[in-house]
Amino acid sequence: MLKKEEEKLNQIKNAVVELNILALETTKDVIGCLNGNNIECLKDIKISAKKAHSKSVEIDNMIVTAFALYHPEAKDLREMLSYLKITNEFARIIDNIRTFLKKFTANYTKDIEKDQILEYTTPMVKSCYESLLAINEMIALEDDYEAIEKLYQRISIEESKTDDLYAMIEKNILNAMNMNTELSLEYFNILSALRRIERFADRTLSIASILMFAKTGKELEQL
Repeated sequence: MLKKEEEKLNQIKNAVVELNILALETTKDVIGCLNGNNIECLKDIKISAKKAHSKSVEIDNMIVTAFALYHPEAKDLREMLSYLKITNEFARIIDNIRTFLKKFTANYTKDIEKDQILEYTTPMVKSCYESLLAINEMIALEDDYEAIEKLYQRISIEESKTDDLYAMIEKNILNAMNMNTELSLEYFNILSALRRIERFADRTLSIASILMFAKTGKELEQL
């Protein structure tokens, strides 16, 4: 790889990490509010979809420029193309966080079963946070295929945890809706908000899958 091409690839990777940090910092703020049982605090969390979109466009333009100037070889081409897909996944994650915050805070009223909801919501968000941390580690690694695969498996486990937690809280919320029909709309909207966290987890696993292919050339069925 030419020195300038290597520098450009590193710039792209650093920009992707910056995009991930935007999601990481917001997710950490959400966890802090949930741990303190402070739902009002969630209303103060600001996440800029515009900023995330601008960063995604910036990364995409960097990649297109690298294609035009350097004609990267197979491995570098594969990695750059992967980052094009990853920026789209991060945009979805940011949107999922924003929608969760909006729906959750609007429907978390004094009459619903708060403790039960937080019992599942907090670990769901924490799993997403752990996955984002692992994604940053994956981006930084080169040629250590065993470490990359371990990080992928770590993210896969966190995603499975989120799925299991969502399935449990979904069952509990549906039961609560049947017992408190006057609060059905609030419970339904809370469930819809939590669905966004489950999708958040799905997106982190998608990013991990893309990075696995980018770094090792392995499709998932080869693992």
